[in-house]
This record gives sequence, structure tokens and C-alpha cells, in this order.
Amino acid sequence: MICGLIPISNLFLSMDSYLQSLIVTNPLQEPIFRRAIHALDLPPGSHGIDVGCGIGLQAIMLAEAVGTGGHVTGIDLSPEFLVYARRIAEKAGMSEQVSFQEGDMNNLPFDDDTFDWVWSANCAGYAPGEPLPLLKELARVVKPGGSVIIIAWSSQQLLPGYPVLEAHLNATSSGIAPFARGMAPELHFPRMMGWFRRAGMEEVSIRTFVGDVCAPLSEEMRSALAALIEMRWVDVEAELSEGDWAEYQRLCLAESQDFILDIPDYYAFYTYSMFRGRVSG
Repeated sequence: MICGLIPISNLFLSMDSYLQSLIVTNPLQEPIFRRAIHALDLPPGSHGIDVGCGIGLQAIMLAEAVGTGGHVTGIDLSPEFLVYARRIAEKAGMSEQVSFQEGDMNNLPFDDDTFDWVWSANCAGYAPGEPLPLLKELARVVKPGGSVIIIAWSSQQLLPGYPVLEAHLNATSSGIAPFARGMAPELHFPRMMGWFRRAGMEEVSIRTFVGDVCAPLSEEMRSALAALIEMRWVDVEAELSEGDWAEYQRLCLAESQDFILDIPDYYAFYTYSMFRGRVSG
């Protein structure tokens, strides 16, 4: 699972640090995911798969949505994430409704037409590469008439009052990850609707969900935003002008006297975009 808050190029972070980042930044993501899952109106008692489930936070929300007669299977490449996911599910009393196993989203270990729907957050269709084979693989394990759902981080404004600096930061290699300079425009995540259709899916739709925060910040939200700002733009000094680098250090480092989160009128927003298609047949 690649969290959309953290560019793929930044996965030099230790596993412990990455796990911690998923936990600390969850208050920013959870309300959006809950709204997105509610909007899906998943059939009660249905069985689904969470591809790139990470530490299982969305898998549990999905299981809550389908009720006690349903089941969610979480798949991830990282055994460390899955150990943590099982602990979270057990603590939440959801071990009967959620299960986890190691697996590759490009070669799912399931028969055709196994699930009623597939969900992937900040993972499938978001990482660099050709989306079509992956979307076909996701659709393969879904029953005809079922849904393929992909949702991922799509934009943010974290530095109110400094739009030029934030634009320059977003134009760095870290800022545009998981995409890369020179990548074909049609491979960009917002073009996913076309790839759903190329994969043979019908009734393709998109919906964007917005999260926002403003001062005064709770300690939990302050920690989440501080972690997000720290992770959002990593190793950017070489790609910034001297002036932009100085402003970045002044505004984006928690130890700075001018840390952006300390301004009394702080406001930020961020968006997730969700694509959904119906498997034909």
C-alpha cells in the first residue's frame, strides 16, 4: 500500500516511521473515507476486497458498511502492515468480518468472479505504470455487475497565504510523485475514467471529496498536519530557489518561530478523488 499522503519516492523511510505516519495522519483521511464509503452504498452482506490495504483502517470501515453478514479481505505486499492490520481488526472486534493476506495487486490470488466489489485507496491506479493491466486484474476477481472503486489523494492547499511557494513545492520531484516528469498525460491519475472504460467497465463515475481544517487546531489535528507537511515535500532543497528554500524552512519546519500551523487564522483543504466502474457481463 502506498499512502497518497506520502510520495512513492519517499519510501526510504523506515518501516516503523512509515507505519507511524499512517497512524498520525489518519485523522485527516478517516472522515473523507467514511463519507466516500457511505456514498458507495455497498450492498449489505456483500463480500469485497481492499487492495493495498496497508494497516487495515479502510478495510474495517468497509466491513462496518456491509454489516455482519458481509466480509472484507485485505491484500497487501507488506507482511509488517498485515500484522498491524490484524491487531487493529482484533482490537475493533472485527476479526470475523475482516481477514488479511499477503498478495500482489497485479496478480491477485483469487479466482475469477470471487467478490462483489473491489476497493483500493491510495494504491491501485495511483502508482506509476500502465493502468490497463491492473484494472483488468481488479475487474477479473469481481462478479459481473459488481464495482471497481479506486480512490486517492488528488490535491491540497496546506500553506495559506503562500500559493506561489506551494506551487513551486508541488512542482518538485517529491511534490509530483508518484508521477514523474515525462510521463504520458493519459497516465495521470485524474485521467483514470478513460482507463476504466478501456478496461471494459461501464457506468464509470467520479466524485471528489474535500477535507478541511482550520484554527484552533486540536493536538491530534496539529500532529497530523505537521506530519503531513513534513512528508509532503522531502529532499526538495536542490530543486528550489534559494529564496523558496528559505521560506520553506521558515514556514514548514515545526521548530521554526514562523511555523505555518501557528498562525491564528490557519486554514487548509485537501481532496480525494474516487473513480467507480461497473464490471460488465
